[in-house]
Amino acid sequence: MGYMTVELHTPSLLHLKRLPGIRSWSLLVGIASVGLAAAYYSSDSWLWKLFYVTGCCFVAIQNLEDWEEAIFDKSKGQVLLKSFNLYTKILTLWRKGHEQVVAELRHIQDVSVEEEKVRYLGKGYLVVLRFATGFSHPLTQSATLGGRSDADVVAGLLKRFLGLDKQRPWEEEVESSDSERDEPEEEEEEEH
Repeated sequence: MGYMTVELHTPSLLHLKRLPGIRSWSLLVGIASVGLAAAYYSSDSWLWKLFYVTGCCFVAIQNLEDWEEAIFDKSKGQVLLKSFNLYTKILTLWRKGHEQVVAELRHIQDVSVEEEKVRYLGKGYLVVLRFATGFSHPLTQSATLGGRSDADVVAGLLKRFLGLDKQRPWEEEVESSDSERDEPEEEEEEEH
């Protein structure tokens, strides 16, 4: 599975989504299976067997990646980053587990891909939103393992959608004023 999938893409709305990957689900099944095997082959009481299964299931759910969404809405001028964590949801008895960040689209200055070391598994890549205030926020909480091409594709899509791949009007003004300043200096040098 890629870094994020496109749910909806119109000129004014970009909705990206990410679900737990195959590695995450495999880990969940593997850890839960250890608990079931320990309970099945153990000669302990049923209370201990229940403890084995419950403990392994909690560890398995804790290692499950988040469900994440990013909604870039030009009509509202906002970006909404949402995540849902099953482990937190269970621990708080379904009261919490959702996190969301809302920011202004006009404050996003750049979108880049950053490398992150993932313990025991190597390198992962994150798409990071950089804001005019100096604040940076990753698009997702967990990095994608393997090559960075999936993260680069999402970063490129975001840059095009937000118009960050084009030169900004204020940058054009700065460049034109710099070139105007350079011209008189050249003329003065020629006179000497």
